[in-house]
Amino acid sequence: MTILYDQERIDEVNDKLKLIQKPEGLTFGTDALLLAGYVSGSNMRGLELGAGSGIISFLLLTRGKISSATALEVQEDYAALTKRNAELNGLVENINTVNIDLRKYKCEKEFDIVYTNPPYMSVSSGRANSLSAKNLARHEVMGDIGDFCACASRSLKYGGKFAVVYRPDRLTDLLRAMSDASLEAKRITFVHADTESESSMVLIEAKRGGKCGAKLTAPLIIYRNREHKAYTDDMNYIMDNGSFPEKFLRK
Repeated sequence: MTILYDQERIDEVNDKLKLIQKPEGLTFGTDALLLAGYVSGSNMRGLELGAGSGIISFLLLTRGKISSATALEVQEDYAALTKRNAELNGLVENINTVNIDLRKYKCEKEFDIVYTNPPYMSVSSGRANSLSAKNLARHEVMGDIGDFCACASRSLKYGGKFAVVYRPDRLTDLLRAMSDASLEAKRITFVHADTESESSMVLIEAKRGGKCGAKLTAPLIIYRNREHKAYTDDMNYIMDNGSFPEKFLRK
């Protein structure tokens, strides 16, 4: 029997996964769903930086993109939440949750892929949320994008993949941090809510030690119009298949 603590609920999300969430803290969103769909490959050993509830790793496991996952989470209560969600979905044998500051993490083995939905606001920017969980998730309090990329690089095997979702207005910071960590962008996709809206996020797949040369794909448009009531064909494909259409892949 699953025990819920105060201010928690269980939601059924994509792929029939059940997720214990903290409504006043971090919840499952489009960015996590799209990042899981953007990851390409199968049967890989995965490392998640900043697991939160663990949903990205769970989606990748159920879709067969990874065979095992190590999930790093600096907040003790969220590391425990990831473990509880793994138990709820029968994935305990496939995921190892580590409560640690990623800046201190040193892996014993090299991973095939590292994926992350990192904090996207600098400590000095924006208005810090009063809830510490949201503040740590959105602001670079426990490591900036350079720290995330450095951890990814030292954890990946040569030629391994790095997948990240980030804010377009900080794209130059991300690309600089990736370059400093020997992570070469190979596929870039901007995401727009509709055809009239500016990009709200950017997805990147990179390769450790890769040669220069990236594919800038067509943008992903989520909704057919400004009313945001119907998904586009591309978004429906992602929802149904858990992966992006072939035109977004690198050949």
